Amino acid sequence: MIIVGVILLIAGFLTGITILWTIGIIVLVVGLVLMLMGRMGHAVGGRHHYY
Repeated sequence: MIIVGVILLIAGFLTGITILWTIGIIVLVVGLVLMLMGRMGHAVGGRHHYY
């Protein structure tokens, strides 16, 4: 999710499409939150690790 978020951010920045920029930020933040929760030992979606 983090990589997809970064790709969407870059695509939105280069093309000037605001919705891609917004979706990229949201996906990036969700990916980072899931990664942090997984690293802290919390089960995310029934998994102990989120990759």
